[in-house]
Amino acid sequence: MRVLPFKIPKPKDEALVYQIDREKVFYSQLHQHGEIQISYIEKGSGSLIVGDSINEYKQGDILVIGGYIPHVFRSDANASDESVMYTLFFDYNSFGKEFFHLTDLALTHDFFKKSEHGMKVLSNKEKIIALFNQLPDQNKVERIASLLLVINEIAKSETQPLASFVYRKIYSDDEGKRMSSVFKFAMEHYHEQITLEQISEKANMSKNAFCRYFKKRTNKTFFQFLIEIRIENVCKLIVSQPELSISMISEQCGFTNIANFNRKFKELKGCTPSKYRSLF
Repeated sequence: MRVLPFKIPKPKDEALVYQIDREKVFYSQLHQHGEIQISYIEKGSGSLIVGDSINEYKQGDILVIGGYIPHVFRSDANASDESVMYTLFFDYNSFGKEFFHLTDLALTHDFFKKSEHGMKVLSNKEKIIALFNQLPDQNKVERIASLLLVINEIAKSETQPLASFVYRKIYSDDEGKRMSSVFKFAMEHYHEQITLEQISEKANMSKNAFCRYFKKRTNKTFFQFLIEIRIENVCKLIVSQPELSISMISEQCGFTNIANFNRKFKELKGCTPSKYRSLF
């Protein structure tokens, strides 16, 4: 099933789609699709933007992304020689409009509510991964049964949301490409001093129009979003390169003022960079 920006074509008459992505890097274009996505990262790591938030993903993660939530995976090509992700795609009405309303399936309601902002599974992962590992050898009926078991296990698990705000609108291809261009530029050039002129030019908009456009769709300014990207990359370097000083890492990730960096880091992570390093 080939993914296009903001569209994901679904094979005709199939209620559930099982997909294996085995690439050097995952699909890195911002996109959305009507189907709910449950993914198991078997191999690879990187950044994941969901709605208004940037997250880190890594091997062993189980992620749920609700229907029509804009998202983009950006693999860290240096972390692994291959990225592997197993995914189940389905929507709430895949098995009939009344199916998930059945009293017998009442325990799934919490899963669907949480999926509206996306979520990362924090507990009970061994059982869910075991179910994913069975999928390659199953027929379509068995995979539907496995989907229900996966949903049941996630509903019983501890989770954390992937996004705090989701713009409830189905994007056109043009809008999708515009936001994808903005996100891609920010993720590739976060270590540089990006100006409002540069980023509004990428969106092919005036500065004022771009500021309104971005804020409406993410509930934050572009520069708030850029700081979050920089902090996530700081966290990766703090863990992966302990020989580098905090000040050197902050500079490499685009911060020019150490006091401002320390303040922003604590606001987003709840601790100082030094404390964060001590946790690993």
